[in-house]
Amino acid sequence: MFRAFFIFGGNSYLKMKIVSLFLILNLLTLGFDVLGQATVQGKWKTIDDKTGKTKSIIEIYEDDNMVFGRILKLFPEPGEDPDPVCDKCSPDDQRFNKKIIGMIILKNMKRNGDEYSNGSILDPEDGKVYKCKIWLESNDLKIRGYWGPFWRTQTWKWVS
Repeated sequence: MFRAFFIFGGNSYLKMKIVSLFLILNLLTLGFDVLGQATVQGKWKTIDDKTGKTKSIIEIYEDDNMVFGRILKLFPEPGEDPDPVCDKCSPDDQRFNKKIIGMIILKNMKRNGDEYSNGSILDPEDGKVYKCKIWLESNDLKIRGYWGPFWRTQTWKWVS
């Protein structure tokens, strides 16, 4: 970085612009928002708890001060439907029999300190909706789904 600073000669305004742009791009690619705080927004790779294989890519985004997550891509096993529908979702759920790719599975998460909570997550494999909270640990996103007093936590990996 410092080497690039001196390449452009005496124009200090240009130097400052280049260094500022470089720093902003680095922060954004490392998963930080403009204030330098870690952010859950971006693309995340879901990992199967049992096999350790990648299951999907989820895009987490903010809308109206809440966080949502949409399935962008699935990684089906050989013989599995590459473009399945959520036939195990409850018939009362608007996602019933809809395509899983493009489906919003993480809904209405509200920031509470360093975590997001008070929302829900759908597991399209079993069609169940769970209360949920999410938080960052290092470069990983932790997702904890609750069903009564029971819970399970998954780790999703940042997709650069």
